[in-house]
Amino acid sequence: MKRILAISDIHGELDLFNELLEKVSYDASNDQLILLGDYVDRGPDSKGVLERVIELNQQGAIVLRGNHDQMMLEAARGETGAAGNWLRNRALSTLQSYDSSIEGMKLPVTELFWTHIEFLRETKFYYETDGYLFVHAGVQPGVPVEGTDPYVLMWIRDEFHRGYAGDKKVVFGHTPTFNLRGSNDTSVYFGDNRIIGIDGGAVYGGQLNCLELPGEQVYFVRKE
Repeated sequence: MKRILAISDIHGELDLFNELLEKVSYDASNDQLILLGDYVDRGPDSKGVLERVIELNQQGAIVLRGNHDQMMLEAARGETGAAGNWLRNRALSTLQSYDSSIEGMKLPVTELFWTHIEFLRETKFYYETDGYLFVHAGVQPGVPVEGTDPYVLMWIRDEFHRGYAGDKKVVFGHTPTFNLRGSNDTSVYFGDNRIIGIDGGAVYGGQLNCLELPGEQVYFVRKE
């Protein structure tokens, strides 16, 4: 059986991402990598992270979409209010990774930016195996995942954290594990109701986690 390696909420932290892949000895021919979204915003190199994610996807990695990736798409499509919403959620660091001269909410004119937009449009909202469900934010309790509004899969928090009671374990990011615990602990969160939160809040000074399945072993890196 291939190892499954799940990573979430990279948020522009390319160096940490590469360090973590090296630490787990990632091998695309033997491992199934699943990325749970939020590649952009806040960190220093969103462009570089997306370039790396595209490369990994071409090697077989499964790429899911997070709410920050969705905000980037909505802004690129010119949806009403989307630009301001994305800017409030730290879009500037993403925009400046493509063009350091950008100030305010101005979309890059580089071909690479629009190539990345096209890639994000093709990303999935969830992925299932026999025993696990992978998603960015969580699932709506009592609703089949295939019938759930993608917005919920990218944004849900408390209703899922407290109310999930399904058979499969759900591996998710979006909510940093220190918020799930109400403490400073940024390690992977194993909930009593079969939910596994892996967002270690790396961009906030926490750690970038990788969950290895089926053994549920945890690896992590953090800034020194």
